[in-house]
Amino acid sequence: MNYYIIIPAHNEEVFLADALNSILRQTLLPKKVIIVNDNSTDGTETIIDQFIANHSIFNKLNTQSSTEHMPGSKVINAFKKGLEQVDDNYEFIVKFDADIILPENYFEKIAYIFRGNPRVGIAGGFVYEEDSNNEWKLNHPMNKDHVRGAFKAYTKNCFSAIGGLKNAMGWDTLDELLARYHGFHIFTDDSLKVKHLRPTGKAYNAKAKLLQGEAMYTMGYGYWITFIASLKMAWKLKKYTAFFDNMEGFYNARSANKPFLVTKDEAKFIRKYRWNNIKRKVF
Repeated sequence: MNYYIIIPAHNEEVFLADALNSILRQTLLPKKVIIVNDNSTDGTETIIDQFIANHSIFNKLNTQSSTEHMPGSKVINAFKKGLEQVDDNYEFIVKFDADIILPENYFEKIAYIFRGNPRVGIAGGFVYEEDSNNEWKLNHPMNKDHVRGAFKAYTKNCFSAIGGLKNAMGWDTLDELLARYHGFHIFTDDSLKVKHLRPTGKAYNAKAKLLQGEAMYTMGYGYWITFIASLKMAWKLKKYTAFFDNMEGFYNARSANKPFLVTKDEAKFIRKYRWNNIKRKVF
């Protein structure tokens, strides 16, 4: 299967070479890799140039944006600029972070998943992060059928149906909800153990703490689903302030009458899907 990888990269000199080498080691190589050098001020571009000089699959796009590392908007804006550099002659497309190391058969297995079941629209493995004892431990606080945003693969049909990725916090939840709305399945493979070199959220700006609640509002969750989801998040993260941050973000977005990221029909489907999941877990 033909596939493209797009990598937004902002000041990734510490991790980028390892990430790109893990792509080169794949048993199924991509047709093209677009590395979007997003306003980096370190040695990121030098590393990109070194790989381009030695491997024809790599391509560079320099772009300018805010220096603030805000979840959602910054990375997806960079991704979209990279997307403009590829044609539509692919069978799946990958949004990939610059601090990830993949197992060598990762994309071979992703292709096998997509080819084996055309109803699967999004597929991926699971994140492992190194703890203080230098052991790689699973870090997946979400449901097991969720693919982390750091390495999401989409079939061409699914990516088109959901209208691409939304440049907002919560994009990597909304994409799966919209995929389900359009009749696609999400598939996770627990044999695909992905190493994440930088713990989630370490580089985020302090302003980001309210964005999760704002995202829940703009995805059409409504008050009670946001309330329950925020409690669950705070419990899983063992951080009670996450609940209050989420609710503050939700109220702020509602007061400001922020535009929704979904249509009325999509929001109705999302709320029904969320409530069904809550009822299934409770009862």
